[in-house]
Amino acid sequence: MSVAFPQKSYAGLIFDCDGTLTDSMPVHYLAWNRTMSRYSIQFDEARFYALGGMPTTKIIELLSGEQNIKVDADAVATEKEQAFVDWLYLLQPIDEVISVASHFRGKLPMAVASGGFRDVIEKQLQQIGCADWFDAIVTAEDTDRHKPEPDVFLEAARRIGVPPSECLVYEDSDLGLQAASAAGMDFIDVRAFFTPHRLAPELYS
Repeated sequence: MSVAFPQKSYAGLIFDCDGTLTDSMPVHYLAWNRTMSRYSIQFDEARFYALGGMPTTKIIELLSGEQNIKVDADAVATEKEQAFVDWLYLLQPIDEVISVASHFRGKLPMAVASGGFRDVIEKQLQQIGCADWFDAIVTAEDTDRHKPEPDVFLEAARRIGVPPSECLVYEDSDLGLQAASAAGMDFIDVRAFFTPHRLAPELYS
């Protein structure tokens, strides 16, 4: 049995998407790199991973504010997400986590809880063939506060009808783990058994 499987029984499972169900973080960074370079905004790869779980618009507002560059954050976010969708064919599933979701499909209530935009999250799930596995999908549009606040996980638990204390969260970012902890949920850090692959360096140039 995969190292990702729960070590005890839970009443519900909640999965982050990016970097948890899908090995999407390298593709996201490719999209970020191409988009931010057009606006002369610096966004190195270490900072990118540190901000995992934060909505795109919030990241743009943070970076542009720090670097004193005026941009339309919503418009740039749309541009970045479109770049990601354009490279969606590069997306791969994270097999260890997918095996868990596949095993518990139809046996336990399951939800996706992400800081991403709904249409992009749904496209990712379709790309890896599990779009119809989940009882609820909660995204950035569904809560006012985002990771590291617990709202997205609490809303996911509410929608699948499982008390937070009986949910197990799968996450890959520090902000996401903080959110799960704040929600009173147990969690598994995907980084303990999976390292995102790196795309060919020439793609970033």
